[in-house]
Amino acid sequence: MALAILCSGGDAPGMNPALKKFVDHVYKCGETPYFIYDGLEGMIDGNIRQACHKDVAGILHNGGAIIGSSRSKRFYDPAYRTQAYKNLRKHDITGVVVLGGDGSYNAFEVLSNEHPVNFVGIPSTIDNDIYGTEYCLGVDTALNVIRSAVDNIRDTASTFKRAFVVETMGRECGYLAAVTALASGAEICAIPEMCFNKKAAESHLKKEIAHGRKYVLAIVAEGTKMTEEIKKWLTDEIGMETRVTVLGHIQRGGTPTVRDRIMAFDFTVRAVDLLMKNKTIRQAIGYRNGTFETMEIAEVNAGHYRIPDNILRDLHYLD
Repeated sequence: MALAILCSGGDAPGMNPALKKFVDHVYKCGETPYFIYDGLEGMIDGNIRQACHKDVAGILHNGGAIIGSSRSKRFYDPAYRTQAYKNLRKHDITGVVVLGGDGSYNAFEVLSNEHPVNFVGIPSTIDNDIYGTEYCLGVDTALNVIRSAVDNIRDTASTFKRAFVVETMGRECGYLAAVTALASGAEICAIPEMCFNKKAAESHLKKEIAHGRKYVLAIVAEGTKMTEEIKKWLTDEIGMETRVTVLGHIQRGGTPTVRDRIMAFDFTVRAVDLLMKNKTIRQAIGYRNGTFETMEIAEVNAGHYRIPDNILRDLHYLD
């Protein structure tokens, strides 16, 4: 049995630990591991090679993905999907482990509806926005990268008595911003999932400033598109000199945390075992309530992720 693994979409810390565990575990099971380089584009172009232990030696501490990743417009074309499937068959690959987010899952659902492709998805995105799982590879590292940056920004904000608006990634999901705001004690948080109560926040901040508050920290999710609006509001209505920091792609890099490494191991072992036990499988693994669970890919793709209620509840103090 030959099994392959690929990374698709945005990179996430934890992908390299997953790649190492994939090679180690597949060989341990007496089977042959393959790497699909450069994601969906590499699968179309046949950039597929057998992996060995030396390929993954010493990669646990590295962010990114040694086999590359991509987004692929060509994959929308059925002819290219057929070409990708034929490339898998050339190597007698019977199953694929997919490290990616919802775009990757959708791509493989379409492919598997057209061709007999078995696959198991491992949620891998710092956005943490995949339905059916509370945890995606990369989110813990991203949160720690953001936390470090915000802590440093707070030092400057308090020294110069300024307001800082920090924009986080996450597309249309505010998970990174919400958790960062709670963990950093931010005074303001704006996420797509909640209406930002500007009037209440203004009243609250003015009272605190009157009682000695010297600085303000605002965490804004990119999906709100409110970064400049909140900067202007803090300057004009709150009366504080305000700076904006867009963290950008720094959030997607960095040495994977211990949790992301261990979660990568656990996700990958389960994915390989599922592929070896099932002749037909189109599933994704999720992590909920402290346990790993599997879901049919169609259910995952049809669902909509929600930030946990306890996080949204705790954010209400920022209203």
